[in-house]
Amino acid sequence: MKPQTNHPLTRRLTKSAVVIAGLVLAASCSAPGPPLPANPLSTHPASAGEPSWPPAPVVPLPSQPAPFLVVDTPLPDQLAMGLVVIRYRAENLRIVAVYGPNALDVSPRIGHIHVTVDDAAWHWADGSGEPLIIQSLPPGPHQVLIELADPTHKIIDRKTVDLVIPPRDGNHH
Repeated sequence: MKPQTNHPLTRRLTKSAVVIAGLVLAASCSAPGPPLPANPLSTHPASAGEPSWPPAPVVPLPSQPAPFLVVDTPLPDQLAMGLVVIRYRAENLRIVAVYGPNALDVSPRIGHIHVTVDDAAWHWADGSGEPLIIQSLPPGPHQVLIELADPTHKIIDRKTVDLVIPPRDGNHH
């Protein structure tokens, strides 16, 4: 069924909607934005001269501080449900899924992580930068090793997370 566009009420509502949309657009375009700092590298007048953010990740850097890994401990409420969620981040290195010796020349530097659970003989590599989610570990103590690696898998930094999965109802392990 085709909508009736010739009905007087429909035409009046359509005209009103166009007028309102135009007024909103005009107001938003003419509204003054926040004042721009005199120095684009300052975040606040009190901190003039201090950078407000790191250099854009597309600009080659002549020198870079050493990268390191920051890892949060899992939340007890999640562990009680048998779910291990570990947030992490790398400082002075972008986590991306790019590998190989040619990627060593990328600036700012890039890398990924290796994850080993309970001293397993194997690990997995992750380049997503997203929190680690591990499920189905049996109740008891566990250890998660997170290693920050360069694109050739050379380890730069490492952190170990010790955690305990509490017994759950109905679980007889």
